Amino acid sequence: MTGQVELDALDLAALLCSRVCHDIISPVGAIINGLEVIDEENSDDMREFAFGLIQRSARQASAKLQFARLAFGAAGSAGAEIDLADAEKVARGYMDGEKADFSWESPPVLMPKNLVKLLLNLILLANAAVPRGGTVKVAVSGPDEPRFVLKASGPSARVPPAFQTLVPGILGEVQVDAQSVQAYYTGALARAAGMSISAGLADADVVIEAAPAR
Repeated sequence: MTGQVELDALDLAALLCSRVCHDIISPVGAIINGLEVIDEENSDDMREFAFGLIQRSARQASAKLQFARLAFGAAGSAGAEIDLADAEKVARGYMDGEKADFSWESPPVLMPKNLVKLLLNLILLANAAVPRGGTVKVAVSGPDEPRFVLKASGPSARVPPAFQTLVPGILGEVQVDAQSVQAYYTGALARAAGMSISAGLADADVVIEAAPAR
C-alpha cells in the first residue's frame, strides 16, 4: 500500500530531534569517557590520550550542532538569505568527522534559506550513500537558476533506500523513523523551495541532483 506521507508537525519535530541527538550522542559519549579516564588514571600517557579524545570529540560535537542549526533550524526570519560560504563552513566541519572525503564548489552568493537547508540535507543523503567511506563532491550553480549536483563515490555506493519513497513523500515499505525522517524532510524542503530532486547510479557513483521544478 502506498500513499502520500503526511507527518504531524509534532511527530516531525520529535523525529528530527531524535535525528540530531543520534548525531551528537557519540562525540558527547566520547567526551564523558575521556573525563572518566582523566579521573581514574594516573598514567601521563593515558591522560594525554584522554585529553586528545576530549578535544577531538568536543570539536566534532560542536561541528554537528552548528550543521544541525543551519540544516534543521529556523536560520533567520522568513525570507532570509544565507551566505553559501557559511553553509560550506558548517558542511566541511560536519564532514570532517565522517568517513568520506569532501569537496565543495560554489559561487560566493546568497541564497534563500530553504535552498541552503535543502543543499545541506542533500549532503547528508549523499554521505549516507557511501557508508563505508569514499568521496562526496558538491557542485552548486546559480543563483538565478539554482542547481545542486552531488556525487558520492565509494565501495558499495548505493542510493539510500528511503530516498525513492520518502523524498517524494510516498509511503512504501520504508517507514518514517528517526533515521529515515531526514529523507522525508529533504523532500519537504525541496517542495517548499520549488525544487525537483533525482538520484541514480552513474557507473559506480551515486549522483543526486536538484533543480527548479518544471
